[in-house]
Amino acid sequence: MDKISVLLVDDHAIVREGTRELLEREPDITVVGEASNGEEALKLAQSANPKVVVMDMAMPGMNGLEATRLIKKCSPHTAVLVFSAYDDDPYVFAVLEAGAAGYLLKNARGAELVQAIRAVHSGESVLHPSVARKVLARMASKGRVDAHAASPGETLSDRELEVLGLAAKGMSNKEIAGALRISPRTVQVHLGNIFSKLQVGSRTEAVILGVKRGWISLE
Repeated sequence: MDKISVLLVDDHAIVREGTRELLEREPDITVVGEASNGEEALKLAQSANPKVVVMDMAMPGMNGLEATRLIKKCSPHTAVLVFSAYDDDPYVFAVLEAGAAGYLLKNARGAELVQAIRAVHSGESVLHPSVARKVLARMASKGRVDAHAASPGETLSDRELEVLGLAAKGMSNKEIAGALRISPRTVQVHLGNIFSKLQVGSRTEAVILGVKRGWISLE
């Protein structure tokens, strides 16, 4: 089995230990490293090449926001799942714009964290739909469409653009499959192609980029 490799980033050792113990009970997940701050996280992300980084926000030195931005810059296909005690909109918006694939609060149950790791690894967005739409609406309201970006037809196929548009509405893979009358597996393949072409690691990043480039609308 090809396991999901995970890097844990939190300045509290007891949190990391408890999270590691929880995750290593799962047959499809393996913890490949732990970091107590952003600097350590960046180094380990480059050396261990994890598929998912579980990232705290408030840490001494380099915080989770800056660490996320730098990890996504050097390893765009690594999915960053923020695991934070803060649910303020500015935190959520900032870290998602920095490239995080999802945002989960620390009052979540262990099973929810496990599910979230699997979800971001498979390209799903770990956000409540209302939060996702607030983020996308904020991006759209900025009106910063990149006039120099390639047209969608030069980058994505018509079907990939359809899938991206439905993802922007907060639809799951299963819902997208039903709407387009294709299999969920085919939706995963299309999303994988979209991520590869756009050099991103999650549907959240892909949708934000599509909105910025004016390829998809929230209407």
